[in-house]
Amino acid sequence: MEFVIPGPLKIEHEELHDTLRKGTKESGELGAAAVAVAELMHPHFLKEEEYALPPLGLLRDLAQGVVTPDVRDVLVLTDKLKAELPQMLAEHQSIVAALERLSMTAKAAGRPEYVEFAESLTLHAQTEEEVMYPAALLVGEYVRVKTDSV
Repeated sequence: MEFVIPGPLKIEHEELHDTLRKGTKESGELGAAAVAVAELMHPHFLKEEEYALPPLGLLRDLAQGVVTPDVRDVLVLTDKLKAELPQMLAEHQSIVAALERLSMTAKAAGRPEYVEFAESLTLHAQTEEEVMYPAALLVGEYVRVKTDSV
């Protein structure tokens, strides 16, 4: 079974990538700071889109009590997220540190749009840590319990 990242989350990732892409084209320290963020963020986003966010696509059905045997396939993703969670959180720390540098560089350059971007991406990381990752793990646990009893 294929699991689809909820549309709003996919769009948010694309918008964050687009803004960062623009930042990497800036000259000087600002561009270098944006490149440093991009080098950390891109592989992290790939992991999220591979196994951390797709389980969230099941939330609506699960909340309505729709649990079919094929949803057990999500356990591959949620088990991987559970195993990789410490690394994912460590990557967030590195990304946030790079975002702090980007923010300081953007302030010095008088570029508030990149200061706002750094703040938005930092908040995004916190939302993932406090809401999205735990929700994805709960999807796995819920599916495990519901399909083991069927």
